[in-house]
Amino acid sequence: MSNTRRGLPLTSSRIEKIFPKLTPAQIDRIAAHGRIRSVQPGEVLIEQGDTLVPFFVVITGEVEIVRPFGAYETLVTVHGYGEFTGDVHMLSGRRFLVRARATKTGKVIELDHQQLLGLLQTDAELSDILMRAFILRRVELIAAGVGDIILIGSTHSASTLRIKEFLMRNGHPYSYIDLERDPDVQNMLDSFQVSASEIPVLICRGQLVLRNPGNQQIADCLGFNESIDQTQVRDLVVIGAGPSGLAAAVYGASEGLDVMVLETSSPGGQAGSSSRIENYLGFPTGITGQELAARAYLQAQKFGAHMLISKAARLICDSKPYVLELENGARISTRTVVIATGAQYRKLPSENLSRFEGAGVYYGATFIEAQLCGGEEVIVVGGGNSAGQAAVFLAQTAKRVYMLVRSSGLAATMSRYLIRRIENSPTITLLPQTEIVDVEGGNHLESVSWRNNQTGLTEKHQISHIFVMTGADPNTRWLNGCIALDDKGFIKTGQDISPENLSAAGWPLTRPPYLLETSLPSVFAVGDVRGGSIKRVASAVGEGSIAISFVHKVLQE
Repeated sequence: MSNTRRGLPLTSSRIEKIFPKLTPAQIDRIAAHGRIRSVQPGEVLIEQGDTLVPFFVVITGEVEIVRPFGAYETLVTVHGYGEFTGDVHMLSGRRFLVRARATKTGKVIELDHQQLLGLLQTDAELSDILMRAFILRRVELIAAGVGDIILIGSTHSASTLRIKEFLMRNGHPYSYIDLERDPDVQNMLDSFQVSASEIPVLICRGQLVLRNPGNQQIADCLGFNESIDQTQVRDLVVIGAGPSGLAAAVYGASEGLDVMVLETSSPGGQAGSSSRIENYLGFPTGITGQELAARAYLQAQKFGAHMLISKAARLICDSKPYVLELENGARISTRTVVIATGAQYRKLPSENLSRFEGAGVYYGATFIEAQLCGGEEVIVVGGGNSAGQAAVFLAQTAKRVYMLVRSSGLAATMSRYLIRRIENSPTITLLPQTEIVDVEGGNHLESVSWRNNQTGLTEKHQISHIFVMTGADPNTRWLNGCIALDDKGFIKTGQDISPENLSAAGWPLTRPPYLLETSLPSVFAVGDVRGGSIKRVASAVGEGSIAISFVHKVLQE
């Protein structure tokens, strides 16, 4: 297929998969799900910012795809016979990033959002073609920085890093302008009446200017939640979009349940920040946590699950259906709940450490963080698989990786394949029985002191990057006594719930709690937030899928 009709420089050589041409038989099968309509030159079929947009297949004529920004347009591609519109936002119903416009008189097949989901769920061949194209198109938009927003920030700004991670993990393309490196940045700031002291700044669709916005403000600006009916009583609400929560969403939605997923910021949980998972079944060459989460996220949406970017503030548990109150005051009603809020890495006891979070201290090792420390010395704190994966990943670009663990070695806490990688890497230095005692710096981390607890020797190094992956604290404070917890704050489930717990919770049923069910009937806990869970991605996915079998049971009670 000729590339002359494509407006963007494509990073992939698989043009035929990004812009496939459907066969006459495939076109006929799509037409059976929708309607054929005429289009005229200049007719806008989809406007940038539209939600729940229709899906079009070109029969005759042409449809061009452009990215508008202010008074200007960037050509993305032109679709001809047998080609189709759309990317992954066709599944979520979120705002469309580009404009689709007919350039010639012609005919198209039109499917609305529900008709497209029905096609994807019933026609395996077309589902494979369309889903692959949607995903690869979004990859190309992200690589080219073609989206509806511009981020102006600084590599020394913690908030810039937070916004980049939020956009990356939500798969939203953006253009980035660096305050220190881009010579034309002042002209951009002046045109939007923004001063350098107000960065990071997010410019949405060339109109709305957000100064150092929070994640919820960004989600609102981009319309992440616009297309979702928040008044409907759901069969199931899953709280948390880590591996266990996404597994519950995929299995629940694919089995016909009306599923909503609540996620505070972005899908993937702790696993989403893993640089490479190599011992997950079915991926012999490994997969990044972000890639795994993104695939599961799209898979859940393909089956009709709704994704809401918002934080659950409390569970109102004194009557049914249960009500989840969100941080913005909105309320979601549901018949069943799966809690998959996971756990967060424990912070180090150093007094100054929190000052440098996002400005030298990080709790994940993704491509974004790796860009900040290329050619420099870094520290990874922790002895588990996440720490090992981070050390191996960072060693590809860092000058030196110091790995600090409080124990005498890694054998008891890390997979053997990672230990071998660490031992064989000339870039990684393992420092057992060692912990950080002090950090110093101005606006960014500048130096780190660590102590060997066996010898008592303390060393100070000029290092500006620490990756912390030690221990885990459960995200359960928001439950406010609704559910029985163990002494570490993890949720008790099934046989781990004592008779005293059930009595205190007022368990109303004659049967005992099901496996993974909490002390509150019809409320389940899966993954890292559950007491006694195995801290592995595969285990989390298994628990999420198992929980759905019990959700079906309680819905029938």
